[in-house]
Amino acid sequence: MAVMETAFDPHWREAWTRSQVESSLTLPHTYALLMDEEQQPLEGDAKAAGFILARRAPGEEELLLVGVRPEFRQRGIGKALIEWFFRTARANGADQVFLEMRDNNPAASLYSSCGFEPIGRRRAYYRTADGESLDAITFGRKL
Repeated sequence: MAVMETAFDPHWREAWTRSQVESSLTLPHTYALLMDEEQQPLEGDAKAAGFILARRAPGEEELLLVGVRPEFRQRGIGKALIEWFFRTARANGADQVFLEMRDNNPAASLYSSCGFEPIGRRRAYYRTADGESLDAITFGRKL
């Protein structure tokens, strides 16, 4: 939750609450991956630099959230998290992965560099804190 609180600008309303995260992690098909600043799986009392929240379904997985602490950005942690997600998805039997993001999200370049391609759009799906509506873009990638 410490990463969640710093990684997402409240204006975009993308961060999940503790209750939302806890509820989703009680489901057997939802999981989190936490990484330290050395791009290693989080161990012991190390400080989390980033995380992924994902869920699986037969043959596919969805990347729900990717968050990196601002002080650790531009160090390859986001890309390392996504590559770890790909390995985990393959190990879980997925042959494709998906994610959805707001239309103007600067993370689009990271997702594209990881092989995601836009495959769909939901018009006016997201609302910002000031009421502006934004499209959701769905991305997919075959593994």
